[in-house]
Amino acid sequence: MMLLAKAALGLGATVVLVGAYTMREGVIRVDVEEYRAGGSHVHLWVPAAAVPMAMHFVPSKHMRHASEQAREALPVLHAIVKELKRYPDAEFVEIDDNAQHVRVRTHGGKLQIDVDAPDQKVHVLCPLSAIEDVTSQLEEHATGA
Repeated sequence: MMLLAKAALGLGATVVLVGAYTMREGVIRVDVEEYRAGGSHVHLWVPAAAVPMAMHFVPSKHMRHASEQAREALPVLHAIVKELKRYPDAEFVEIDDNAQHVRVRTHGGKLQIDVDAPDQKVHVLCPLSAIEDVTSQLEEHATGA
């Protein structure tokens, strides 16, 4: 009985540590609501640390292909993320007319994009560190490392 309790304690501690590690960088959140007949309602929450980890399991040929496709944009994206990290709470774009509202900003070290239109709402929240990790991994594969 004591051995079973120790095993359960070890398993519980492992789950807590894995959860803490995975959630340390925050959550990538994508919410899409379409207000029409048959419209989509997508709510996706993914631990930000899971994306770069999952990229390690992508076959090399697919990573090389993705790196080749993004080769021209990678240095620009890397520079943008580096600069955005200097402004953890800044408003970059806000467009507000009678029917639509668009907002792009950083908040708490995350890139936040909000679009509110009469026919749909889109909200994206992504930690800048996750974008930086993905960019770095794509750059590594582009150089053949």
